[in-house]
Amino acid sequence: MDLQDGIETSESRFAAYVETLASVLGHADRVAPLKAYCTGLLLPRERKSVEPMAARVEPGRVQAAHQSLHHFVAKADWSDDAVLSRVREQVLPALERQGQIRAWIVDDTGFPKKGKHSVGVARQYCGQLGKQDNCQVAVSLSVATEQASLPIAYQLYLPESWANDPDRRAKTGVPENVVFRTKPEIALAQIRAALEAGVSRGVVLADAGYGNDTAFRTGLTKVGLTYVVGVQSSIRLWSPGTQPLPPKPWSGRGPRPRAFGGRLNMRRSQPRNWRKRCPRTPGTWLLGARAPRRRLPHALPPCGFGRPIATTGAPSPTLRNGS
Repeated sequence: MDLQDGIETSESRFAAYVETLASVLGHADRVAPLKAYCTGLLLPRERKSVEPMAARVEPGRVQAAHQSLHHFVAKADWSDDAVLSRVREQVLPALERQGQIRAWIVDDTGFPKKGKHSVGVARQYCGQLGKQDNCQVAVSLSVATEQASLPIAYQLYLPESWANDPDRRAKTGVPENVVFRTKPEIALAQIRAALEAGVSRGVVLADAGYGNDTAFRTGLTKVGLTYVVGVQSSIRLWSPGTQPLPPKPWSGRGPRPRAFGGRLNMRRSQPRNWRKRCPRTPGTWLLGARAPRRRLPHALPPCGFGRPIATTGAPSPTLRNGS
């Protein structure tokens, strides 16, 4: 096969692939912009927005191509989940002919943004930049063999500041059924959907952003998936069949632990409130109260909470609780 034959074969395969994807878009007039959009994504250009795509794909009618691509991407009513499902149906069998699925890879991708009007944009960690910055974040699930990988789920993460802002939701057209979910919750939903679709199982791989989440790890165990995830050094883990040791019983000294349902020692936890409530009486210091920086000729009275433990040399006052 010479070079020209190879190019023609690749073009025919690409056209057939796009036709397959177009079958889930709902309207025949979306086939042309889908093909133009996919072509623009494959071209060697850094910017992948619709305007430079239109200039590269159809240089003779840039304005019309730009309007068509913008309508297709921003306003046309089609489901990205349906398109991804069709991609999985087409590509996954080809991957599995090369080797079995070894891993399910959970990850998120950050897209740096300068403005603040794109859906979900906020100051958060961006993997491309390696730091927190203004960006959008999408959670993805990919399956991998020893030779290749394929994204099978992809969802934009909507920060809580966006999810609870009705004005921004209405302005950008965020559907009412889209609510705030953490990244591990999104990933776990994607994994459950993949299992229901019959995707071959693999070991789940994820970094500490997901591995630190106990509910995420527990969810993987409940659906019978083995996982290898990163965790931070501060996390506490117990081997199967073991559990955390119960707290030691209160010795009677110091604050009562909250785990036992007791109240904290009033004299240690609320000295400033005592100062506000108790009138000052010369010559007496209160047990547990925080003393001023300089010992003044007056101090705090017991107010029924304790007894005097030191004096400044002035006569001891009569205690108000009758002691």
